[in-house]
Amino acid sequence: MNTIIGFIAKPLGTFLGWLYGILGSYGLAIVVFTIIVKFVLYPLYAKQISSTAAMSTVQPKMQEIQKKYANDQDMMNQKMAELYKEEGINPMGGCLPMLIQMPIIFGLFALLRNPLYYMGTSESMMFAVHESFLWMTDLSQPDKWILPILAGVATFISFSMNQPAAAGQSADMMKSMKYVFPIMIVLMGRTFPSGLTIYWFLSQFIQIFYNLRMKKVREKALEGKKKGGKKKK
Repeated sequence: MNTIIGFIAKPLGTFLGWLYGILGSYGLAIVVFTIIVKFVLYPLYAKQISSTAAMSTVQPKMQEIQKKYANDQDMMNQKMAELYKEEGINPMGGCLPMLIQMPIIFGLFALLRNPLYYMGTSESMMFAVHESFLWMTDLSQPDKWILPILAGVATFISFSMNQPAAAGQSADMMKSMKYVFPIMIVLMGRTFPSGLTIYWFLSQFIQIFYNLRMKKVREKALEGKKKGGKKKK
């Protein structure tokens, strides 16, 4: 896994170094870098959310099959497969985009947590990672409160907007994570280099707008399914 992360982090580090050479500010380079990365990953995220939205439209039918064939696992699986085929849904459609994103995200974390390892130890970069940005005096050092809290709040909003429908223990777990995860981000942000926390805050801030966009996609998908159901009747 470390080999994969390093393989991804190295070109990302080269790109970040190139941005720094153009912009002349390490903090600004991280901001632009984050925006570009989120833009590039958007199609994968959109595919993941579209698949999730498609699955949510057939949740009632799935629950009906699960209830009807609770004592016959083979028949349940057969009926589920028939349902997926009828609705044109790939139950694994949301997993592949997520699996592709994860190594990239880990690579970004590795890069911004130890930038000189992946960007080289040239004199200019050694000074760059210690530059000040906004209220932060050294981007290689943690910002103890302001940035971590901003990152935690952005994470809370983003996470809350993108929670899938669940029931029972799953619902309780997701509800707990909605509060636990942002708190973890605040605590970790107080120990991470400011450059990494900038990336996380800005990434989650952009994610809020992505979620608003995807909410419209989900609503449109649900509306289309309802109209399709009425026509069949």
